[in-house]
Amino acid sequence: MKDEALGKDEYDALTQIAAGMRGGRPSACVARNSKRLAGLKFVAYGKDGSLALTEKGEQTLFIRACIDGLRAIAGDPLAALAPEVRMFLGKKGHMVPRADADGYELTPRGRESLADIEQTAR
Repeated sequence: MKDEALGKDEYDALTQIAAGMRGGRPSACVARNSKRLAGLKFVAYGKDGSLALTEKGEQTLFIRACIDGLRAIAGDPLAALAPEVRMFLGKKGHMVPRADADGYELTPRGRESLADIEQTAR
C-alpha cells in the first residue's frame, strides 16, 4: 500500500495547482511534487501537459480546509472561515454559533474530532 500522507510542500503544490498556473510554467514547488501527486492520483496531466486537480485532490484540499477551520475556531471564535467550510462543519455538528456572542464554538463532537486529528498528527 502506498503512503499517501502529504507534507506541507505537497499541500502547497496542490493549492498552487488548484489556483491555476500563471505564466504557463509550474513553480519550483509544483515541479518538485507533481510526479508524486500524479502517482497518488491527486493531480492529472492534461493532453497539453497542464496539471489539474482530480476529485481526490479537491477532496483532500477541502478536508485540510475543514481541519484548519476547526483549529481556527478552537483558537478564535471569530475566525473567518470559507462559506463552504463553515456550512460543512455546521452540518456535521462540529461547530455551532455562540449563543451569547458573535462567532462560533466547537461542539463536544468538534473538540473530540480535533483531539483525534491532533493525536494522529503526532
